[in-house]
Amino acid sequence: MSAPGAGKTTLLERSLNDLGDVRAGVLEGDVQGTQDSDRIAHMHIPVTQLNTQNGFGGECHLDANMVRSAIPSLPLSEIDLLIVENVGNLVCPAEFRVGEDARAMVCSVTEGEEKPLKYPLMFRACELVVINKIDLLPHLDFDLEKFRANLDAVNPGAEQLLRQRQDRRRNRGWREWLAAVPGRVRAKVG
Repeated sequence: MSAPGAGKTTLLERSLNDLGDVRAGVLEGDVQGTQDSDRIAHMHIPVTQLNTQNGFGGECHLDANMVRSAIPSLPLSEIDLLIVENVGNLVCPAEFRVGEDARAMVCSVTEGEEKPLKYPLMFRACELVVINKIDLLPHLDFDLEKFRANLDAVNPGAEQLLRQRQDRRRNRGWREWLAAVPGRVRAKVG
């Protein structure tokens, strides 16, 4: 989950092929269009586009029924990890569970360090917050430590990962977190 433009799809693109033995699939949520699912499809990753445009002007989030309706279009027997990329929004996606086992959000430093205080439910709803585009910090009036303190104020248990836009090595913590999700789910069930 994230605000529009925070880097969800780019992070997925840069991570999906590096998950080791974990076979991933993606369900892309948007109000309209197929731009994000087209980007993932070029990687030969199973992907389904789920548009919410039929709602009142286009729903601002996915819900469990929408996700359930899209599941049959994915080859679930070939997937270990299904990633649901929700509609870009800092309010509604946090309010609706879609059947996920883990929640992560991407927050770009271009959004401002006050975002955890302005949208506490979104930050509280996640186990992981990826702080994205940190390579832009020299060009912004953004206090990273203040952001992290604000995040700790609303969700002291959230894991935090710092990520630069162009540095693939910085994606390692994110890929490891993603790749571990199926194991955590099996441990809960087993």
